[in-house]
Amino acid sequence: MSLRYALIALLTAQPMTGYEVSKRFGASVGHVWHAPDSQIYPELRKLEKEGLLVGEDVPWGTKTKTRYAVTEAGRQAFREWMNAPATPHYSRDPAYLRAAYLDQADPDRARQYLVRQKEFHAERLAVLEATRELLQARTHPVLAARFEHVPPEEHDRILAFRSYAYDGMIARERATIEWIDDGLRLLDTYS
Repeated sequence: MSLRYALIALLTAQPMTGYEVSKRFGASVGHVWHAPDSQIYPELRKLEKEGLLVGEDVPWGTKTKTRYAVTEAGRQAFREWMNAPATPHYSRDPAYLRAAYLDQADPDRARQYLVRQKEFHAERLAVLEATRELLQARTHPVLAARFEHVPPEEHDRILAFRSYAYDGMIARERATIEWIDDGLRLLDTYS
């Protein structure tokens, strides 16, 4: 997945300014594709130049901002990407590389590392579970915006696939926390 498709996916719910995209990104597609503002804004402009988004200047306080909407060409590009065969890829995760060599680390430092990792993943798990609850309640802002633009008979289908994605991310975080706990037990055994 690339940032371009994450942005188009988000904007299919409703037109948004770059600021709104940035804020909503982290609470929705940002769970599956991380990108800082320094990447989001240039990519929005690039997508506009390519005709996949259209920008419109809108008043924003005493200034104006650009509100982006997905064009038909953008929707088509997104559909083509969704329908293209997916290529599995290897992940590069330094946590697994470090785990393989924890025997080389000072045991106290290794423990601190694993505890920090566990805290990070526990926090991420809590966010994902809370987001899934908002989805299930149909109160998540991006989902609610999408529901405004699609027929009610499509709502259950949309919700089912969003929930499916979050169920996978939640399961992965739970498995990661369990794996970290196994590492902490190994440190107890071999330290």
